[in-house]
Amino acid sequence: MKLITKIIAGLVLTGLLGGCSGHKPATTTASTIAIKRQAQAERKMYYIPPPKLPGQWTVEDILQAYGANVTGKLNYYFTKAKVSYPPREVTFIALKQEKKLELWARDSGEFRFIRDYYILASSGVAGPKLRQGDKQVPEGIYRIEGLNPNSHYHLSMKINYPNEFDFSHAVQEGRADQGSDIFIHGKAASIGCLAMGDEAIEEIFVLTAQVGAENVKVVITPHDPRAYPLEADSKGLPEWTPELYSIISREIEALTPVVKSAKTGL
Repeated sequence: MKLITKIIAGLVLTGLLGGCSGHKPATTTASTIAIKRQAQAERKMYYIPPPKLPGQWTVEDILQAYGANVTGKLNYYFTKAKVSYPPREVTFIALKQEKKLELWARDSGEFRFIRDYYILASSGVAGPKLRQGDKQVPEGIYRIEGLNPNSHYHLSMKINYPNEFDFSHAVQEGRADQGSDIFIHGKAASIGCLAMGDEAIEEIFVLTAQVGAENVKVVITPHDPRAYPLEADSKGLPEWTPELYSIISREIEALTPVVKSAKTGL
């Protein structure tokens, strides 16, 4: 009994000393509540996916992680171009010489120029890709074959190289290994792919997922044919290169009237 009495007395003494220690209990004020509410609202702006092992991310995880932020940024450009977001169709135009990737989109009307991105790294020279290991970025009109949320290059989008045009000419010439695995991805290093950096690939990846890969086209050209014509002026290029360049030019020049109005305000 005496032991219990001593313990109680000790606890009381400790409480008294704590009350005199100079540390005042936290008080709840209107400003404190406002700060807490603001912090909670800011945390809700970004979805932090639960930890996952490498290779377990899904496209939906990426949309939840970056979707709201990307939508907020792209809405500005789409509103300026008078195109609804997300659009119905998207065309990316990759200009190898200029190192730019143009974003075009449309809803119910014509394609309009939305914005462009710098290509941080690519490889090769002017001319189509012919075989595995030639380090060439392909040239032609492609589709998005798949979205990879677990890329070693942050995020990546695989294009359908070789497409029918590439494959048919390879068969005619007896080229068995045209190469594959060509991506648009993040980071700033690449061999045969288009490296866009992490921030840009987040926008491009999310936009493609929201629009649907089947509604996205990728045109890759040695340079901008709206500046000067595409010509197969190298002796090392295949004899069918002029045909390819004619196809690419027609695809891009179909957007030319919109280029003038979008970029000059006419």
